[in-house]
Formats: sequence, structure tokens, C-alpha cells
Amino acid sequence: MSPMSGLRQQLKMLGTALLGKRTPKAVKKKPFTDVELKDLRTAFDLLDRNRDGRVTASELQFMLKNLGINVRDEIIHDLIREASHSGNGLINEAEFLQWVGRIQAIRDEQQQQQQQQQQQTQQEENASKPEENDDVTEDLIAAFRVFDRDGNGFITRDELQTAMEMIGEPLTETQLTQLLAIADLDQDGRINYEEFTRLLL
Repeated sequence: MSPMSGLRQQLKMLGTALLGKRTPKAVKKKPFTDVELKDLRTAFDLLDRNRDGRVTASELQFMLKNLGINVRDEIIHDLIREASHSGNGLINEAEFLQWVGRIQAIRDEQQQQQQQQQQQTQQEENASKPEENDDVTEDLIAAFRVFDRDGNGFITRDELQTAMEMIGEPLTETQLTQLLAIADLDQDGRINYEEFTRLLL
């Protein structure tokens, strides 16, 4: 990735964060890496078009429009006021870095909350499924045992024929051969539990 594309990505992230929900509560900021710090300082320099060491609302709006991010003027002025400690509508580099750090921390916190919500939803969904899965598994095991007369873990041709007769569904030799051909995936002449479950599910 070229330095310019990394910078562009940082600016786009900043623009996206600007449009996102802002939270007044304090958030934990993680320190910037050296690369992030360099990119953010370059971003600040690009925002500071007149090179006076401060970014104005119009300079921020100009950069965001160039990135294809449209933000209403009143939101830009609110953001600048929020970021500027002096309240003069100008942001110096240190305020800019603090502000971006806060935006990233808010974004990270929101992503973490979303992940926690997704995990909780997944756990709730999974909590309702085990009973169904357990019931199905128990039924399949019971059915397999009916067919597996000698309990060796396989249903042979003879066991299949006997079990079908027991449940009142006798098979002809042709039907028996066809059923075995469909069910016996590893073609060892008998049906194991996995093949049996695939046949029924």
C-alpha cells in the first residue's frame, strides 16, 4: 500500500466517523502506532490548506468533499467546536490527534458492542437448538440400532432386509440392491451410521 493510499484510507475513516453517531461519554483511547501517527500528521497537513498550523471548518469541509463525503455545514461547525479546546473554531495538530483518537475509540467500542450483541444473539439461538438436535440424534441412533441387529456399528444387507420386513416394508432383491447402492457411499457392502443418517436426513 502506498503512503498516499494509506493516508486516503485514514481520511476516509475519519470522514466515516464524522458521519457516525458521536457519544459524549469518555472512552478509552489506545495509543496510535508510529505509522498511524505519521498518516494522521500528513492528514492534518493536507487539511491545513493555508499552512497556519490550524484547521478551520471550511478546510475540513473542503477535504471531506474531495473524498466524496458530504457533511452539512452545521455538523462540521459542531465537530470543530467539539474538537477545539479553546472553542475558537480552530483545531491545532494536538487537538486533531486527540479528536481522531476519541473517534476511533468510539468506533472500536461500537464494534465491540455489536460483536457482543451478535455473540449473545448466536448463543440464544444455539441455546434453543440443542434440544431439537439432541432429539433428532437420539431418534437416529435408536433407528440405527433397530437395523444394526448384531450391534457392530454396521447394517448389512441381511440386517437391512430383516429390519424392513419387521417394520412391514419388505423389499425385493432389486429394491434392496438399489437402496444399498444409494446408501453405501464408501461401497464396502454395508451401511455405517454416517451413511444411515445421510440417507434419512
